[in-house]
Amino acid sequence: MPLVTSEKMLSDAQKGGYAVGAFNVENMEMVKAVIAAAEELHAPVMLQTTPSTVKYGTLDTYAAIVAAEAKKASVPVCLHLDHGSSYELAIAAMEAGYTSVMIDGSGEAFEDNVEVSKKVVEAAKEKGIPVEAELGKVGGKEDDLEADADTNTDPQEAKAFVERTGVSSLAIAIGTAHGFYVGTPVLDKERVSEIKKVVSVPLVLHGASGLSEDDVKECVARGICKVNFATELRVAYTDAVKKLLAEKPETFDPKKLGVVGMEAVKEIVKSRMLMCGCENRANG
Repeated sequence: MPLVTSEKMLSDAQKGGYAVGAFNVENMEMVKAVIAAAEELHAPVMLQTTPSTVKYGTLDTYAAIVAAEAKKASVPVCLHLDHGSSYELAIAAMEAGYTSVMIDGSGEAFEDNVEVSKKVVEAAKEKGIPVEAELGKVGGKEDDLEADADTNTDPQEAKAFVERTGVSSLAIAIGTAHGFYVGTPVLDKERVSEIKKVVSVPLVLHGASGLSEDDVKECVARGICKVNFATELRVAYTDAVKKLLAEKPETFDPKKLGVVGMEAVKEIVKSRMLMCGCENRANG
């Protein structure tokens, strides 16, 4: 089917008490793997690209690949700009065919974050495209954005932010980090419940790679409607390629590398979808 926006799938998740898995993709093989996993589990799915991925392959290229694969799928597929670093990039993504965008002003002062997020929302509204924003700082590193410490989202600030900007969903900070964790993450899961009480839009969890199944499930039970996975997909793909080359160093056909990479990514995506509880939810 054609690409869909994230609005209905996240609204359905909010009503149904589950989360949509959102997976960062870097190439055609990862796109195919993620959609294949969604097909096997009959799950709605979001595919994402960060600014560095876009710089590597261009918005138009990823939009074309994902649209072509989504057209063959029987489940809802959304293409999302993850951690949009500027108003201009968010607009360019929408013009290229992305059906959901994030504007990440979390590194700015509260008022500046409100201003840029509201500006993107107003532009997106004309195109019928939902906008995710972020409030609070998620630790770790995502592209060129780096946070030395976690600053968890304040519930009342979140309420005011959503009301003033009109964003469709909100990424919150509860102690997660981008990349893999050095130690055991300590999550303020009660914070999810507190924010859910005062914020009406679907809530998003970033930095889920490396979290335990119990952590993800509890966050979803408390109100998270979208969970982002990135680093572990990259590792799964690369490790599968390394393993093949170690076992069969004479391999030179890139397609053979792609096949093992796709299979590894598909399996990890399926496991994360089960964590989110979005299997058999493709029809809402």
